[in-house]
Amino acid sequence: MWWRPWLPACLAWGCVAALCGSRGLCPAPNASRPEPGQCPRRRAAELCAWALSSDSLLDIFPVDTIQENYVRNVRNCIFSVVYPTPFKSRVRLVAVSKEVLENILDLDISVKGSSDFLEFVSGGKVTFGSVPLAHRYGGHQFGSWAGQLGDGRAHLIGVYTNRHGERWELQLKGSGKTPYSRNGDGRAVLRSSVREFLCSEAMHYLGIPTSRAASLVVSDDDVWRDQFYNGNLKKERGAIVLRLAKSWFRIGSLEILAHSGELDLLRRLLDFIILEHFPSIAMHDSNRYLEFFSTVVSETANLIALWMSVGFAHGVCNTDNFSLLSITIDYGPFGFMDSYDPNFVPNTSDDERRYKIGNQASVGLFNLSKLLQALKPLLDPRQKQLASQILEEYGEHYYSRFTELFKTKLGLLGENENDNYLIAFLLKIMEDTKADFTMTFRELSEITADQLKELHIPEEFWALQDLSKHKLFSEWVTMYLLRLNSNNGDSDAKRRTRMANVNPRYILRNWMAESAVQKANLNDFSEVQLLEQVLQQPFERQEAAERAGYSLHPPAWAKHLKVSCSS
Repeated sequence: MWWRPWLPACLAWGCVAALCGSRGLCPAPNASRPEPGQCPRRRAAELCAWALSSDSLLDIFPVDTIQENYVRNVRNCIFSVVYPTPFKSRVRLVAVSKEVLENILDLDISVKGSSDFLEFVSGGKVTFGSVPLAHRYGGHQFGSWAGQLGDGRAHLIGVYTNRHGERWELQLKGSGKTPYSRNGDGRAVLRSSVREFLCSEAMHYLGIPTSRAASLVVSDDDVWRDQFYNGNLKKERGAIVLRLAKSWFRIGSLEILAHSGELDLLRRLLDFIILEHFPSIAMHDSNRYLEFFSTVVSETANLIALWMSVGFAHGVCNTDNFSLLSITIDYGPFGFMDSYDPNFVPNTSDDERRYKIGNQASVGLFNLSKLLQALKPLLDPRQKQLASQILEEYGEHYYSRFTELFKTKLGLLGENENDNYLIAFLLKIMEDTKADFTMTFRELSEITADQLKELHIPEEFWALQDLSKHKLFSEWVTMYLLRLNSNNGDSDAKRRTRMANVNPRYILRNWMAESAVQKANLNDFSEVQLLEQVLQQPFERQEAAERAGYSLHPPAWAKHLKVSCSS
C-alpha cells in the first residue's frame, strides 16, 4: 500500500502542531491528541487538536494502483488517492455553518478565524490522519449510460466520528483535478458554490434528508465557464465548499462495478454499505441485498415526496446524483418553484424537460430500476423476482407518502375518502392562477377559518389573493372548511399552529440566491450570511427576512432568471 508507509510531511502530527504552536494556537507537539477520526473530549478551538481518518475506507477497499493524477479509465478499485490543488491567489472565507462546525465536527466556532482553518477548507492543508480520495463511479445521465464518471472536482478528505458517535465523510468540492475530471478543470465557481452551501443547509432545516455544508471559501483564481452552453465563455471566481454526508456512495457507485464485471468488489462495497448504514439488516442474512433494495426503494419514494412537499426540483436526477442513503446530494441547477407549475424545470440545459418537477417520481423509478440492474448479478432467480415485485411497489410508497405530506400541509386529521380530491383540486386552481406554491400553503396556515368562510382575504395574503381570482376558489374553500370541521378535537388555533410548523415562510428562491451571488462577487458576503441565518428558521417570521422581502411576491426581474448546469 504505497500511500501508507511514509505520509507526506504535512500529515505528520508533530509538524502541524509545531506550526500551530509557533503562533501560540496549539499545544506542543508532544501534547495529547485524539486518535485519527475520533472526537476530542470537548469542542476543539484549533485544528491541530482535531483529526480525520481514512482508515475505514482504505482498510476495506483496493485503491487505484496508479499514483499519477491524470485523466484515465480506472478499474478494480473504489477510490484513487489524489490530493487537492490549492488556489494560487488569496482565499476569503464567505460563510460557515455554526451548527455543522460545533454539533457535527466538534469544532468551536472560533476556529473559523484561524489561518489553519482557511487553509484546511480551501484544500491548502491536509489534516493529520487524512489520505484524500476521489471516488470512482458511473451513471445514467439523462436516461443513457455515460460510463465512468467519478469525483471529477471533489476530494473525500477523511471520515470523522463525533462525540455523538455519528460517522461523517468530509468532502471538498471544487478542489482540483482528479483522474475522473474528464474534460473539466476540477474547479467550481462562486455562483454555484453559494447555491450549494445555502441549499444544503436550507434543506436540512426544512426537515429533508440532505448532505450538509460546513464552509464556503472563494479565491481570486480565474475559472472560465460557458454558463448557458451558448458559446459565451465568462470569467468567474473559483470557490470550494466543504460538505459532509454520512456516505457519498450513490447508485452509480454500484453501477460502474456491475458494468465492468467487478462482482467481488461489488459484493464487498454492498456489504460495507449495509454494515455501516443499514443496521437493521443482518449481515448473515442471505436476503440482505433484497432487504437493502427494499429499504432504498421506500426511502427514495419518501425523499422525492418530501421534495415535492416544498416545491423543490433537483434539476439533474441522474443515477450518479442519487444517494444510496436516500439523501439529497450534488446540488447543481436545482430550484424551488415560485408559481405552482408541474412542468417547472430549473435547469436550462434540460431541453427535453426530463427532470421537470412533475416527473421526479417517475425518474426515481427509472433510477431504482438501474439500481436493481446493478444488483442482479448478486441475486438468485427467486430474489430477482422478489426484487421486481418490490420495485413495482414504489409507486404506492410514493403516492401514500405524498398524500400524507399534503394532508399535513392542509392541517387535515384522520382519514377521508375525498382528501386526495381536495388536494388535487387545490393544486389545479394553483396551477391555473399561477399562485405561489410556498406562500399559498403558508398563508392558509395563517388565515383564520372565519376569514376564509367570508372569503375575506387580507391584502397581506398576496398568494391567496391570486388564488381567489379563480372561479372555483369559493367551491374549494367550502369543501376545505367542511373537511376541517371533521377534525376530531381540533380548533382553528391548533390547526393554524400545526400548519405553520410544516409550511415554511422562507425558502431559497432563485432570485434570493442570485442577489447573494452578485454581492459575493464584490466580496460583500453579508447576504450569503443573512440567508444562511434566515433559512435556519424557515417556519418562523423573522424581522430581517421581512425587511429583505423574502416573503413578498418575487420581484419582476426574477421571472427572467436562468439556472445553468455549468458550475
